[in-house]
Amino acid sequence: MATTSSELLHLAHGPHALILAPGLGGSIVRYFSQRDDRRFEWLRPASQAALAQGNPLGMASFPLLPFCNRIREGRAPARDRTIQMRANMPDSPHTLHGVGWRLPWQVAAQTSNSATLTLEHPRDDWPFDFYATQYFELDDALHITMTLENRDSVAMPAGLGHHPYFLRDAHTWLRSDVNGMWQSDAELMPTQLTQPPLLDALRKGCLIDDLVLDNNFTGWQRQSEVRWPQYGAALTMTAEAPFDFFVLYVPPGLDHFCMEPVSNCTDWLNLDPGQPEIAGGHWLEPGEVLQARFTLAPRFTGPQS
Repeated sequence: MATTSSELLHLAHGPHALILAPGLGGSIVRYFSQRDDRRFEWLRPASQAALAQGNPLGMASFPLLPFCNRIREGRAPARDRTIQMRANMPDSPHTLHGVGWRLPWQVAAQTSNSATLTLEHPRDDWPFDFYATQYFELDDALHITMTLENRDSVAMPAGLGHHPYFLRDAHTWLRSDVNGMWQSDAELMPTQLTQPPLLDALRKGCLIDDLVLDNNFTGWQRQSEVRWPQYGAALTMTAEAPFDFFVLYVPPGLDHFCMEPVSNCTDWLNLDPGQPEIAGGHWLEPGEVLQARFTLAPRFTGPQS
C-alpha cells in the first residue's frame, strides 16, 4: 500500500495545514501550524520512508473501524455467528485496529479547508458489508466526523476511533479525566477493570515521561490536554458521544505517544457485551449509522504556560 506526494490532499486555513493520504488507509500525514518563522507539528509527522512503504503505523493518525484496537485471536461472538479474522500484524495473533486503516479510501469532496473520504467494504474476513466516511474540516482547530453504516442484511457490531500520534520530550505534559482503567495481560489484552492511583495523576496532569502505558480507560469525560511548555504550545482534544473511552499508549524511550478517542474497549465483544458502560461498542441494524466526532484544538500559550 504505497502512496506518493501527488496522491496527498493538502488543506489549509490561515497558518494551519493538514495533509491527508486517502489511498493509505485514509490517514493523516501531517497537522501543523506556522508561527512567525517556526513550524509546529501538532501530530508526529509521517516520514518519507513510511509514505514510500505505505505503512499506516508511520502516519500522524489513522481511522479505527469497524472496531477499535484488538480482538483476541481475531475471534469473537456476534449474536448468531462467530467472527473469525486473520491476524494482521506479524508479531501478534490478535487482529488489530479493524480494517479501515489497511484499505484505500476515496475522495468524495474537497475544498480548500475540508475533505470527505469514503470507504465501501464488502464482506471478507470482517463478514459484514459497511460504508464509512471521514469528514475533515480545518479552521482554528481540526474537526473530524466519522460515520459507519451497516449495509449488510444482519446486525453488525460496530466501533469507531482514531489513532493520533503526538510528539513528546522530557517536558511534555498530559491531563485527562477518566474513571477506570483496564489492566492488561502480557499480550495487551484487557483482563480486569480497576481504579488505580494513576487516575488521580491523570486528572490533575502529569509528565508523559512519568508514564509507561498501553491501556484502555473507561468513563472518559471526552476531553484531554497536552502541553509542550518549552515551545509555548498546547492542544486540547474534545469529543462527542459515543467517544466514551480512551486509549493511552506511552512506550518507553520513544519520541511519541498516542491518546485515542474510541467508542469501544479492546476486545469488547469478548469482554462482556451485556455491560456497554465498561466495554463500549454498538450493534447496528441493517441501514443504521454510527457517527462520532472529535476535535483537536491547538493553541500557542507562551513559553512558560
